[in-house]
Amino acid sequence: MTSRWPRSLTSALAPRGDALLLLLAPLFVLSLVTHELSRHSALAAHFEGFDSDDLDEAEDLSSSDEVPLAASPPPPPATSLSRSASPESHHGPPSAPKPPPSSDLWDEDEFEGIPVAVQSADPAAAPADQTRAPSLPLPSPAPPSVRSYTTEIVCISFLICFLINYFTGKRQNEEIALAWAAKFATKDSIFDKNFSLLGTGDGKDTPLLLKEGQDVFKFYASGRRYCQSMLATMEMRSRHDLISRALDLVFRKRDVITFEVVMNEDAMDHVVLALAKRKMAKAMHKEERDLERFATLGVMPLSGRKWVADEVLVVAESKEVAGDLITEVALDQVFGDKAFEKFGKWFISLHFSDQHPGSHKKRLIFKFALPDANNMADMSRLVALVPYYIDLIGRYKLSSHAQSKTEAARAKATKEEYKEQQNLRQEVMQKKKAEKKKSLEEAEMKLTAQAIRKKEEKDRARQLKKSMPRVKMLRSH
Repeated sequence: MTSRWPRSLTSALAPRGDALLLLLAPLFVLSLVTHELSRHSALAAHFEGFDSDDLDEAEDLSSSDEVPLAASPPPPPATSLSRSASPESHHGPPSAPKPPPSSDLWDEDEFEGIPVAVQSADPAAAPADQTRAPSLPLPSPAPPSVRSYTTEIVCISFLICFLINYFTGKRQNEEIALAWAAKFATKDSIFDKNFSLLGTGDGKDTPLLLKEGQDVFKFYASGRRYCQSMLATMEMRSRHDLISRALDLVFRKRDVITFEVVMNEDAMDHVVLALAKRKMAKAMHKEERDLERFATLGVMPLSGRKWVADEVLVVAESKEVAGDLITEVALDQVFGDKAFEKFGKWFISLHFSDQHPGSHKKRLIFKFALPDANNMADMSRLVALVPYYIDLIGRYKLSSHAQSKTEAARAKATKEEYKEQQNLRQEVMQKKKAEKKKSLEEAEMKLTAQAIRKKEEKDRARQLKKSMPRVKMLRSH
């Protein structure tokens, strides 16, 4: 600084100290003003976007909450100039600014770079502020609502409904089965009069029904001429299953009882006959092998004879068989027009054949629908068909002409079955050969060149041995 001033001026002012102070004072004031302006411009850059309106709202909020704020800082003390030996002492760093007042609305994370206010060290001020500050009670936790337990309530409700339905459905199926047994299998009933042994055992206390599941019940009877045994299987709706019961509301299903009578080998002639409602009769003709091979769909009787109702379709091997087995008694009891209107709703199908698949080929199969437990008497006429057709088919004999035709048809069917079995055997053998050949080829691919050469030599020697003529040696005695 001394280099900037002319030597004449410094020498002129040097002897007088008051004049030197008067000259340096304006320079110090100018320096302080410039420094203060630069500091305010830096603070304004940090608070960019912060309006005075926001400050007013913050002040209103602080006044409404009655939260005491720290007193505004006192004005900075007047700057006093001190004598300094160095003329450049006014360019030193400024003193640190006072910390801003502390407030509840001050957010330290929002305003970065601003020094944190230091709390007052006055011990008397702190208790006063704490006593004046209102104590806000902590909010109590809300009680759990019902919606938070929705899943548990639904699962428990479903489990309770499932258990209730299981026991009620089980009891309903048992009531229907017991009602049927009480009507048709007890003392002086129709099966008691026609069979000598009822139930699964020889004792008097043996149960009549055999329960194989919650919806399957079986009744066994034997000891009658023309037949070996009779097995009645009741297949109920799955009332004990809640999901199946719900599906039954959409897809209606009925309780079904099936009678399967195994006839004696010498008590049944060549007979193939089936009766069912039209839609089911067509399905049976396509699905049942004996009906497809031997029987004709929609057999009509001889002219002038009363026949089955229009809803029923007859599938028989010949008109003779159909006319002889669908008797006037059967028409009056069940299959006639008037009788079928009343009892036809419980009839499903009947199927008589001496060509059934399985070990017992000669069987009679009756399939009926079961009414509820209170209306079991509605199917009395249908149940009466079982012993009636056992006796009828046991005594029935075909005419010689029909006998020859049925025997020729069965001989042809036997040959076809034999050919089918032969074809199946050949297919199985060819399949095995192909698999063996494939496995050998895979093994050859894994062999080395030397092993392949040895194998080719063995094959060549085997071929030469086969091509050589065979010589027979005779022994002389």
